[in-house]
Amino acid sequence: MRNRRRFLCSAALLLALLTLCAAAFAEDTGAAEAAGAPNPFVNTFWSLVPSIVAICLALITKEVYSSLFVGILAGALLNTNFHLENAMNRIFSGGFIASVSDSYNIGILVFLVLLGMIVALMNKAGGSAAFGRWAGEHIHSRAGAQLATMLLGILIFIDDYFNCLTVGSVMRPVTDKHKISRAKLAYLIDATAAPVCIIAPISSWAAAVAAFADDGVGLKLFINAIPFNFYALLTIVMMITMILLKVEFGSMARHEKNARKGDLFSGRNPYDGMEGLEKQEQGGRMSYLLVPVIALIIFSTLGMVYTGGFFSGVDFVTAFSNSDASVGLMLGSFFAIVVTVIFYLISGAMKFKDIMECLPSGFKAMVPAILILMFAWTLKDITIELGAKEYVRGIVSNSAQGMHNFLPAIVFLVGCLLSFSTGTSWGTFGMLIPIVQGVFPMDNPLAIVCISACMAGAVCGDHCSPISDTTIMSSAGAQCDHVNHVNTQLPYAVTCAAVSFLTYILAGFVPNAWIALPAGIAAMVLVVSCIKIRQRSAD
Repeated sequence: MRNRRRFLCSAALLLALLTLCAAAFAEDTGAAEAAGAPNPFVNTFWSLVPSIVAICLALITKEVYSSLFVGILAGALLNTNFHLENAMNRIFSGGFIASVSDSYNIGILVFLVLLGMIVALMNKAGGSAAFGRWAGEHIHSRAGAQLATMLLGILIFIDDYFNCLTVGSVMRPVTDKHKISRAKLAYLIDATAAPVCIIAPISSWAAAVAAFADDGVGLKLFINAIPFNFYALLTIVMMITMILLKVEFGSMARHEKNARKGDLFSGRNPYDGMEGLEKQEQGGRMSYLLVPVIALIIFSTLGMVYTGGFFSGVDFVTAFSNSDASVGLMLGSFFAIVVTVIFYLISGAMKFKDIMECLPSGFKAMVPAILILMFAWTLKDITIELGAKEYVRGIVSNSAQGMHNFLPAIVFLVGCLLSFSTGTSWGTFGMLIPIVQGVFPMDNPLAIVCISACMAGAVCGDHCSPISDTTIMSSAGAQCDHVNHVNTQLPYAVTCAAVSFLTYILAGFVPNAWIALPAGIAAMVLVVSCIKIRQRSAD
């Protein structure tokens, strides 16, 4: 039955490709080819269709690469008004090549490769195994392993990319030992990446928000909005409550049940054979893990403030606000790997020849994440070119008239939709924050609530979207099948989003964090408790 369903899904995928190509050939000779003809698909609902196609196909077929490519093809055809030759050029020359050659994206890819190498070195030297032995002595339960993963994710708040891969590489041996599914590990990583960075004043996300706001008030605005960032705060509350009450629901419950029986993946492991992150020496000391991680944190921080001009006389906060996360993380990971190599040579952990042989395996381990990122960046660029942001901006502007008290909840939903469709949270609050500042004067209490709703909605949509960088990184960090991660995380994220939406309705009428936030926390705990009671009665 399962093979038949996969065959039907594959046939549907092929039929979609053939239909799109046939439509392209049919329109190629029509009026759409006329020079200067306006594109009827730009700045309309059609701008969201490529992402919707990719997301739906990924959830149906459980295969992410072909689904993303079909979404890219659909977007390229819409973008070029169904001119096949132009669409092919847009996909390859203006898509894959342009996205991979973009300086910011190159920095992220180099950071990924270097981080993969550091993790491979830590494993080969026995640092991860040493941490596993330490954790085995101090962490004695599944709940303890999950809380430790969450705590480490909160402590690494500088950047979500850094968070995802570092937490995953450090905690995988611990969660595997306690038979926690890779899907649950991916959720814990994802839920402590963007949601934590968006409430951390010293982070690449705070710098991004400060850059999108009016001059001189960006960081202050970010700090004032933290208590109203309900989705981020309630995500943390939800995680803690579920861990303590031992609650799982949706498809995650099946993955956790299988994990207790020894099947951590509940299906295909896309990282099977990537020996760089799997083979671990059983010897080693804790310092073989701590030194690389600490070096990575220190040099990543220094790299980011360096790009912001800190060493040229700019103060630390301003330097962080003006930092380039891509270059900063790339520099940080480079110097961290240099320190790691020198430390391992001096301490006798590894020979120079073994170190050099280990580096390519770290690169290979990052190949799945790099492939998905390449596809996701191309789809994101095409979606933006179709005018998805402008279309959503019109929705927000039209909703603002006469609905001020409900506007925080509306902005939250619009932020979720835009971030989910485009896979970019930074682009989402970069678009919505200026709109909110245009609707409300900054002395209006609802202004802070709505700006926080922009950020919360952006993180929520980013959390749910299969084409989000952070979602992809979380899958890579946990070495979990990407579609499994999206399927299992979605019910949790939607549940938290629903409670956050109701809390933003309350905050629209009572813009006081001391009232709205406790109410949201109480509602979140109540919802999880009700799920627990329902599960107990069903058993």
